[in-house]
Amino acid sequence: MVRCSVNIANLGDFADPRVVAEVARLAEGCGWDGVFIWDVLIGYNQDLVADVAATSLLLTAAALATNRIRLGTLVTPVPRRRPAQLAREIATLDRLSDGRMILGAGLGEPVDNEYGRFGAPTDLKGLAGMCDEGLEAITLLWSGEPVSFHGRYVTVDDVVMRPAPVQQPRVPILIGGTWPKQGPARRAARWDGSVLHAGTAWEQPPDPAVIAEMRAFFQARRRETGQEDEPFDLVAGGSTPGDPGKARDIIGPLADAGATWWDERFPFHQLAKADAVCARIEQGPPRIT
Repeated sequence: MVRCSVNIANLGDFADPRVVAEVARLAEGCGWDGVFIWDVLIGYNQDLVADVAATSLLLTAAALATNRIRLGTLVTPVPRRRPAQLAREIATLDRLSDGRMILGAGLGEPVDNEYGRFGAPTDLKGLAGMCDEGLEAITLLWSGEPVSFHGRYVTVDDVVMRPAPVQQPRVPILIGGTWPKQGPARRAARWDGSVLHAGTAWEQPPDPAVIAEMRAFFQARRRETGQEDEPFDLVAGGSTPGDPGKARDIIGPLADAGATWWDERFPFHQLAKADAVCARIEQGPPRIT
């Protein structure tokens, strides 16, 4: 069965943790399987006036308001975070939610906003290296055992970080980026799943043929590294109508192509508006029956 999540921004109406708590509670009550929240400082707003909240605090509110659904970030730009602090935040959220957290990770975009406006490096090769080392350090710290890690960008010198997350060996890590760029695709294959954007408009569902191509790529890469028997999620996203039949017509071919999650997204003129998001949540997830 394809699991279904609701994707919300950490801005606009959702900059209020109380609103996010209510949205998460509604999603759980209406049968959705997850709520994923953006993790941006500015996002796509060029004039820097949007209300934006800290994603970890929004997830705290969502965790306290729910009991069942998975919760996560889509996606956290790992290079702009200190790996030790991010490891601590996600471990705390995993314990608060009793093992329901997912870390969506990537470089983040747009780079000029999320990095450049704060004087941070914007070189993509360097950011990719910071992301890879950061994720490696984070997962080592989640072990609860003594950790030393010395990379080009990240250093951890004989540290024990406890308590560990509920989920072991780690909180699932899903990798974002754009398909078919090889860097993000290979990074996703090393971890627990892909939330790579399939090249369509934000709210437009991907072509099932593209999802099948992605699935074949990940299967081949994971066979090469001996990971073929380990769980791997492939998240597809877009907007579906509230009509169950029409929604099934969209989700069915994607599931057949290999998608394991459907992430319900909203047009840019609606994605920061709680009323529009709640109206779709109340119509229920696009289940395949």
